[in-house]
Amino acid sequence: MELLKSLIVSQGEVKNSALLKVDSFLNHQIDPVLMYEIGQELKRRFAGEKITKVLTIEASGIAIGIMAAYAFNVPMVFAKKKKPSTMDDSYNVTVHSFTKDTDYNITVSKEFINNRDKVLIVDDFLAMGNAVIGLKEIVESAGAEVVGVGIVVEKGFQKGGDMLREQGMKIESLAIIDSLEGNNIVFRD
Repeated sequence: MELLKSLIVSQGEVKNSALLKVDSFLNHQIDPVLMYEIGQELKRRFAGEKITKVLTIEASGIAIGIMAAYAFNVPMVFAKKKKPSTMDDSYNVTVHSFTKDTDYNITVSKEFINNRDKVLIVDDFLAMGNAVIGLKEIVESAGAEVVGVGIVVEKGFQKGGDMLREQGMKIESLAIIDSLEGNNIVFRD
């Protein structure tokens, strides 16, 4: 996605060799044209799948998830980082956030994912793969099927994507960054 790559280069800020700040268009202030294009590109890449739900994690995945769900004309479900008092029976998994260096107990109500669902997992970043693994565990606990994972930015140098692909998961990353060394963003071809 050339639009995504151009925004990463023009507005992204390399914080260090492992962190890229994209708050101005992806995960704080959100560019709606980019989100629409991301949804359309995920629809194109997963066109052959019979997706019934899109699943993500709050908060940064929600805009991506809703636009992917819109493109597929299916509901979007997001895992909450804190179980609300109104939620009865739920699936719960602990995941570690690389960016925030903290653990979250994510939760999804059992009424929104079931054994008939074919789920597309989406998220803004893929680093070590922890969020995807947690979301996959929730899907499998429901007896549903993960048909693929759509990622906006994969940090190829952190190997989460490689590990998930080795497990047989279909991963489609819209931009893969192989290095942030020396404040230079190097994309994989």
